Amino acid sequence: MLQKRQKLPQEQCIDTDYFIYCLEAVHDIETNKVTEAQKSLAQLTKQYGVASIYKTCDTIEGLEASLNTLVLDDHNFKDYEIIYLVITGEANSICLNDYYYSLQEIAEIFEGRLKGKILHFSNAKVLDLDEEEAQYFLDITGAKGVSGYGNEFNGINSLNLDKAFFNLFKEDDNMFDVVEELHHRHYKICKLLDFRLYY
Repeated sequence: MLQKRQKLPQEQCIDTDYFIYCLEAVHDIETNKVTEAQKSLAQLTKQYGVASIYKTCDTIEGLEASLNTLVLDDHNFKDYEIIYLVITGEANSICLNDYYYSLQEIAEIFEGRLKGKILHFSNAKVLDLDEEEAQYFLDITGAKGVSGYGNEFNGINSLNLDKAFFNLFKEDDNMFDVVEELHHRHYKICKLLDFRLYY
């Protein structure tokens, strides 16, 4: 049963039992520039009523601190089904300030702390894991799934498809049904960007 809180003046009606937690890698967290991902999350709230928390990081320590704050201090953590990462990198790594970290290293940092979550990567980075790499990440972190795109950003970013994906989760929390429905509704762009889910 979805509970709505009272609508405040000039506020979108937001379903408070479902959030997206977005972490975006930037060159410098001191910069106050509004990014495309931030704009997209604002549209997600306006269009679909899906609330989000947005944070930036510019180092691996910043990434770790942000996710630790979420996992350890945020009592609403159970409400975040998806952790949305807008970070560049390669098939099995992320890049923060010109340093590359493998997803194995990331898994070890968050050992056992991502139970039941889906980590979703925007197509700022290609996600291409072999079966062993994917299984290792899921086993170590406890995550329910890792999703992203197999094709590089070729003038088409994944923000609109990401929004559609997040919105479908608001309607249905079965990961497989959501992915099937996403392909059904947005087949061409799913194929073009090569949407993939490891579970």
